[in-house]
Amino acid sequence: MKVAALTSGGKDSLFAAYTMVSQGFELKYLITMYPESPESYMFHHSNVRFVEDQAKTMGIQLLTKTTLGEKEMEIEDLKKVINSVKSEIEGVVTGALSSEYQKQRIDVVCEELGLVSFAPLWHKDSEALLKEILEAGFAVIITATAAEGLGAGWLGRRVDERCIAELRELNRKYRVHMSGEGGEYETLVLDMPLFREKLEIIEAGVEWEGTSGTYAVKDLKMVK
Repeated sequence: MKVAALTSGGKDSLFAAYTMVSQGFELKYLITMYPESPESYMFHHSNVRFVEDQAKTMGIQLLTKTTLGEKEMEIEDLKKVINSVKSEIEGVVTGALSSEYQKQRIDVVCEELGLVSFAPLWHKDSEALLKEILEAGFAVIITATAAEGLGAGWLGRRVDERCIAELRELNRKYRVHMSGEGGEYETLVLDMPLFREKLEIIEAGVEWEGTSGTYAVKDLKMVK
């Protein structure tokens, strides 16, 4: 079965795509939405432009569309992109974990277009999922934070066993979602099994304001 995967370049969406490929599905397209507003209800904003590099090293065609990021209207924008290739695919993959808002809207779009909605990570235990992602060979960094306990020192940090242990403690202390599903943090995948070359950051900087910040990647390259 041929599928398209929605991705922001982060760990969950790409691990969901990887999971489907591991199960024998053919990943035909990646789909990325560029929200003009950082307050988008559906789509991540931080460093999303580097999905183009991820798609290139995967050898998979990327479909993109800019959206104002306005509630509900951004769903219509997404629907237009999926509709443009619906004759070539049978399903759409998302990395949804627990957001009913996101999953329900993708489900509706797929139903209207006659496609199957796949969410292989749905309701997975967050800590177990993070460990699965590491065990699969993913290299992931944190690119945005917006939660108590996640200070500027977390920006640009590699997600590893120590990071998972600290997230577990923050979950206990502040109820921070360990996978960042509530917007606590965002990530960027620099390497994973579907990449033919890994991504290496050349230049980046921390931008911090108030209680949140981003790890702004200015340039990266692909290396063997």
